[in-house]
Amino acid sequence: MTLVKDSVPASRAARPAATARTGRPGRRRENLAGYLFMSPWIAGFLLLTAGPMIASLYFAFTDYNLFNTPKWVGFDNFTKMFDDPRWQKSVEVTAKYVVIGTPLKLLLALGVALLLAQSRRGQAFYRAAFYAPSLIGASVSVGFVWRSLFSDGAVVDRTQSFFGWHVGGWVGNADWVLYCLVALTVWQFGAPMVIFLAGLKQVPRELYEAAEVDGAGPLRKFWNITLPMISPVLFFNVLLETIHSFQIFGSAYVVSNTSCGPADATLVYTCYLYQQGFKNSQMGFAAAMAWMLLLAVTLVTAVLFWSQKKWVHYEEGAR
Repeated sequence: MTLVKDSVPASRAARPAATARTGRPGRRRENLAGYLFMSPWIAGFLLLTAGPMIASLYFAFTDYNLFNTPKWVGFDNFTKMFDDPRWQKSVEVTAKYVVIGTPLKLLLALGVALLLAQSRRGQAFYRAAFYAPSLIGASVSVGFVWRSLFSDGAVVDRTQSFFGWHVGGWVGNADWVLYCLVALTVWQFGAPMVIFLAGLKQVPRELYEAAEVDGAGPLRKFWNITLPMISPVLFFNVLLETIHSFQIFGSAYVVSNTSCGPADATLVYTCYLYQQGFKNSQMGFAAAMAWMLLLAVTLVTAVLFWSQKKWVHYEEGAR
């Protein structure tokens, strides 16, 4: 009896050790399979993202014109940048575009989302129709159409002349061409609208019912209930659209007929970067500009994350 009792626990105790020994090769095979499936992404990241970023960081400190061997110049590209009046103009145009275009786009997206959040007939059609410009707005063909709409004697020019507003076509007017780009980005409000709509659907209806019992009107309900409840979604949209606005290139390049004008009125930062890198073959200077843009976007993002503590309201335990 003693031998039987002692032998049973011994056999049971040996099983986990055997399982652990046989489990290690299985775990290795699983890890190997995981790395094998990830290898296309890892290769793409190293060759198409990390590699070019490291190369551009090196070129930012060199004099490189795409044809000769890069020559190390230190911080000369950065000091040259701050003394360049066209670089200063590009910063001014980009900042103006971001400050005007981003809030208008988000206001329109939120307004339409509030309308579409209410139950009505044909709701799915309206959602698809309002979202469609976000899918095609960044295409080159839309840029050509937009330029033709805002040219001299086109639809916009004739419409404003009918109401007694004679300013000509916006594309050829240095004072108005930037607002043509703003109108194009505002027209593409579909993506933030869908995100706002998803946030509005998560607001508990009981809060509105309690507010109605207290006699709150639509404006008070929006300010005290809707806006605080969707503030995380609002923060996400502000962050995403601000970063996207800093990266504007295609619409400015096409609407201005590749000139970023007239009189550098649409000389956004990326447009000037493209001119320096691929038209003037100053790739070192363009690389330095690219890293300055990355630094600016990083600083703006950091400020937005710092400010969210004061106006973004998360549910308990959601952060």
